[in-house]
Amino acid sequence: MAIKVAVLVGSFRKDSINQQLAKALGKLGAGKFDFQILKIEELPFYNQDIDSGNPPAAAVKFRQDVAAADAVLIVTPEYNRSVPGVLANAIEWGSRPYGQGPILGKTGALIGASIGKIGTAVAQAHLRGAFGFLDMKVMGQPEAYITVTPGLFDANNDVTDASVKDFLSGFLAKFEAWVAKNK
Repeated sequence: MAIKVAVLVGSFRKDSINQQLAKALGKLGAGKFDFQILKIEELPFYNQDIDSGNPPAAAVKFRQDVAAADAVLIVTPEYNRSVPGVLANAIEWGSRPYGQGPILGKTGALIGASIGKIGTAVAQAHLRGAFGFLDMKVMGQPEAYITVTPGLFDANNDVTDASVKDFLSGFLAKFEAWVAKNK
């Protein structure tokens, strides 16, 4: 049975390299994983006032999707040496109400794409700190900072570079083992 993964992508721009990476991972992991890229851009800014009693429909669906997943995969760029606001907001919705949010204790992994050599390292470090607080079991190795060069992903979101494809396949194999270990 495929591992159900809630995928949170820190960029929702149409030509986002992180969206392309998430889709490429979904193709590489087909059969072993069931990746669901969640629409975090539909979440309003977190505000406890609108969360109390009757939370917005987008937040309810997001929480249900995270709760139903076996694991969470974060695919993120780095903005200003930190986490993109849309991703931080999704984590707020997933971690609330305090002590009860569906992301608490989840098994997960981090990966990111950039045109720089380690362009997502600081954002991932910031996320690791937050996820430790949220008691998430986040895979430590391999760290995955994907340098995107022109043509790395084709029009079908396939990876064109054999060494990157091999690395991503290895990343997914480790993630599969990590999820199994932490069920």
